[in-house]
Formats: sequence, C-alpha cells, structure tokens
Amino acid sequence: MSNDHPERIKLESGLARLGLDVTPGSIDDLLTYMVLLKEWSGTYNLVAPRERDFLLTRHVLDSLSIAPWLKPGCLLDAGTGAGLPGLPLAIAMPDMEVTLIDSAGKKIRFIRHVGRALKLANIHPLHQRVEDLAEGLTFTNITSRAFASLKEFVEAVRPCVDKTTRLLAMKGAYPDQELEELPGWINVESVQQLTVPYLHAERHVVIMSASN
Repeated sequence: MSNDHPERIKLESGLARLGLDVTPGSIDDLLTYMVLLKEWSGTYNLVAPRERDFLLTRHVLDSLSIAPWLKPGCLLDAGTGAGLPGLPLAIAMPDMEVTLIDSAGKKIRFIRHVGRALKLANIHPLHQRVEDLAEGLTFTNITSRAFASLKEFVEAVRPCVDKTTRLLAMKGAYPDQELEELPGWINVESVQQLTVPYLHAERHVVIMSASN
C-alpha cells in the first residue's frame, strides 16, 4: 500500500491522535492485518459483514486506544476472537509478549496465519478456554474486548492474576450494572472514557486489579 493511500494516511493520523509512536514497518503490518481480516472474514465469519468496511476505526484504532494504560510486561488477550485487541497491540508494540487465547479453533488458525504472514515473533496463540489455563501462569496485563460481562471476565482469568496484574476490560457505554456485580476480590482502579479517532461511539475501558 503506497504512502499516499487514503487508508494509510488515516491510520497514521489516528495513531498520532492516540499519541502512539509506531514504526513504518508496523504501520505496514497493521494495514496487512486489516486486509487479511477482511479476506478471511467471508469464510471464517471473523467480523460481521456490516463491520468489514470499518476495520480501521472500529477495530484497529479502537484496540490501540487502550495502549496508554498497559503496564510494561506481558499481555494475555482473553477471548481474543479475530485477535482484538491483542494483535494490533502486538504489532504496534513489538517488545510486548502477547498471548491470544480463544476456544474457537478457526479464530486461532487465522491468528496463526497472521503471525506467519507478518513474522510476528511476540505472539503466542492458544486454542483453549481461558478458564483452562494453568494456574500459576500469571500476566502483567489481561485484556478483554468481547467478554460477556465484567464479572465473567475476572472470574475466568482469576488463576492468571496476581497482585501486580492489571485487568483492562473494553466496554461501550459506562457499565454501571456490571461494576456493581464485581466480586469483592476485585479493585476497580478507574473507568476511562476512550477517545477513538474517527469513531463516533461511546467507548470505555475498566481498569482493575486484585485487592488481595
């Protein structure tokens, strides 16, 4: 894709508005990821048909909008689906080791294909349920973008949480009811309103940690 292609210009502008310093090579990889996601979605149903013309704003920039709240270290993307938010974060932040887990085999096959195509050395796709991860395998950051509820998310990943882990759950509208349902061992550090370039929709990230 040429340097003056509208999609590339929009991506570069969006990254600048998010305050992210991403290398030209990683920008190329983000654009290729979007091409692959669109190609595979027809067969694998990775993204709804109505979403396929909005991958840049609704999926890639949306995923990258939580980058400022990630702690240095490794990341687990729970229920990653088509690799969101984990793959865009892994591409933009190549020094971060990113484990992407999903129980749907076709989605993990797609992620492995992306990893081979882009030669991503920092991703680790796992085809299994997050609840079945080995206890004692902990992560610095744990993200979710499509988990059903905050309570289900934190309970599912609890074996992978220690006192240093930051949990980041992406949501649309402010999740008042879900926050009230969280278990007592969870400390809500903050709920940040996200400003995603070119996306005219309410977005939030709930930032949590273990209180004991």
